[in-house]
Amino acid sequence: MKILFVCHRLPFPPKRGGKIRPFNIIRHLKESGHSVTVGSLARSEEELEEGQPLREYCDKLILGRVNAAAATARMIARLPTAIPSSMGYFYSPGLHREIKKELQQDRFDLVFVHCSSVAQYVSSANGVPSILDFGDMDSQKWLDYSSYRRFPLSMGYWIEGTKLCREEKRLARRFDLSTCTTHAELKTLRSFDAARQTDWFPNGVDAAFFSPTEEPYDPNQVCFIGRMDYYPNQQAMLNFCNSALPLIQLRRPATKLTIVGAEPSAEIRKLAEKPGVTVTGTVPDVRDYVRGSALSVAPLAIARGTQNKILESMAMGVPVICSKAAAGGVDAVPGRHLLVAESPEQYTDHVIRLLEKADERKELSIAARQRVVSSHSWPASMTKLDGIIASVARSVS
Repeated sequence: MKILFVCHRLPFPPKRGGKIRPFNIIRHLKESGHSVTVGSLARSEEELEEGQPLREYCDKLILGRVNAAAATARMIARLPTAIPSSMGYFYSPGLHREIKKELQQDRFDLVFVHCSSVAQYVSSANGVPSILDFGDMDSQKWLDYSSYRRFPLSMGYWIEGTKLCREEKRLARRFDLSTCTTHAELKTLRSFDAARQTDWFPNGVDAAFFSPTEEPYDPNQVCFIGRMDYYPNQQAMLNFCNSALPLIQLRRPATKLTIVGAEPSAEIRKLAEKPGVTVTGTVPDVRDYVRGSALSVAPLAIARGTQNKILESMAMGVPVICSKAAAGGVDAVPGRHLLVAESPEQYTDHVIRLLEKADERKELSIAARQRVVSSHSWPASMTKLDGIIASVARSVS
């Protein structure tokens, strides 16, 4: 098949959530013998340069540059309109022209869009079988934000969420099939009662790259992994450090927390002033920090889709304690493959138990690794995607 693949972030190197899924899809399509043309965005010269190796995984790469000033202006311009500001943030006139030209000059067998914010680029793709991989239902994330931020930000998030929800419904009606990453996201999509067809395929994890080690771990070390310019991660760490960590250290004073992630805000960097807390910023390889820890926490109040940080920790055999919201995006059984907590006291009890009971930690470690290998492998996920693509080709032929 000749496939046009459009995604909102240049998916190389695949080191963050918005890049990992599209990269693995592109790589699989190419390895399966399809001809793949990729259209995507770069926001800096550095990102543009880093992304060039993606050419090895596709037949053609079309890139649009978006600078911060232009993106902000386009977002503001859409505020008084029915168009979500997200669409402005991910819009490049140059990329739009190039994709339109591709659609006019070439005959594609499938248009595959990852993320609703870039569906605008394929508005001229009439008569071509199409799949929109929402991944997460972004409208619900913005609506969640509105419950946690103060006015006037809360109002801004609510307006964006409402506009985006309306747009997601419109797009679901337009594309031949819509997909998501989890059962929970699929349930939300189906509740819109708008999509022609729906399905889902999970995020995977490279279980060979994220593998356990025989090196000893620090029995007092707890870690959190995630980009620290991302509000849900910031909120999670601020709450955890101010509520659960003091209770944990009261019972086990030697307990340490390392917050590993790029672009920590000033508020997050200030957490390093607390006893036992380290904020690393960008690191060359997060695996050393995870493997050296007794456990990983993901106390996210806002969590849409799959949290890759959880899958990666589980794959490395490092037990995870997370919120119910975060656990909902992973095909795992609470209490058997990971632990779920909803209050500072519950986090404290779980953390202390795993720090002090090595046998329980080991049992959870083995079960977590096995679950990831069996339920979150990229080959299994891509096999499911193959079936989805085949079903679309049949239904519109």
